[in-house]
Amino acid sequence: MQVSVILAHPKKGSFNHAIAGVVAETLRESGHRVIVHDLYAERFDPVLPYLEIPRDAVLSPEIAEACREISSADGIVIVHPDWWGMPPAILKGWIDRVLRPGVAYRFGEADSGDGIPIGLLKARAVIVFNTSNTPALREQEVFGDPLERIWKDCIVSFCGVPVFYRRMFCVMVTSSDEQRKAWLTEVQERVRRTFPPGQ
Repeated sequence: MQVSVILAHPKKGSFNHAIAGVVAETLRESGHRVIVHDLYAERFDPVLPYLEIPRDAVLSPEIAEACREISSADGIVIVHPDWWGMPPAILKGWIDRVLRPGVAYRFGEADSGDGIPIGLLKARAVIVFNTSNTPALREQEVFGDPLERIWKDCIVSFCGVPVFYRRMFCVMVTSSDEQRKAWLTEVQERVRRTFPPGQ
């Protein structure tokens, strides 16, 4: 199984980096092929040019390769902080440029503007790990957990992936070393459960 790991956090040594490291290590231990992208380290350009919008647009070699990779992924794991209830801009740009029409979804021939997608990704599961400094209860009661809607309904389901799991780790600024170790163990267990060995 080939799994793409997408990391979007600007600080080396962050807990997001620790999560991505545990994800990659666990997947490799289970015998999977893992491709890790640290979007900040790679200096991914998040700006979607107008000429890149059409489904049949000519893509740069870097974007074309990213599209080929995500199309062939059997699983996807995304790691990022919660910023204003949204992914960081660099990750939003990756979504715009890589999860594009003809790669991640298409519309039916008879679609007359209804915008009902046909998902194209072959991945059987997507895991999203987030970090936040907002307590979980406040996230739910005050903000309504917008990241859940964004990832589950607006992206993963839209692209046809049948299995979705998301976990928010909070509150980061007050978490202890023991808490973070427990969270990393949870990451490991979730990855093994979702992408077991031998598949």
